[in-house]
Amino acid sequence: MKMRFSPPALVLVAALATAITAAVPPVRAEEDRHPVTLTSTISMDQAVKMAEQRFKARVVRAEAQQDGGNTIYVLRMLNESGHVWVVRVDASNGAVL
Repeated sequence: MKMRFSPPALVLVAALATAITAAVPPVRAEEDRHPVTLTSTISMDQAVKMAEQRFKARVVRAEAQQDGGNTIYVLRMLNESGHVWVVRVDASNGAVL
């Protein structure tokens, strides 16, 4: 049995195929489906080394604190002249706050 389509039926089928294709999002590569986190986490040891080099002082106390879901390293610094101060370092990216 041979099927025959009239020109209006073919136009309707083409329109439906175009509408379905437009409504369905394209399949993306695997890496596009999972967002990549651009921030990296640094350890407390890395934060201490970075602060000691940056401030030319020694870390005499270090502790981790939570701040709204973020980890902050609180470092107490001591320089050669005896000056003591506190430096806060964001554990997610190493930024001094």
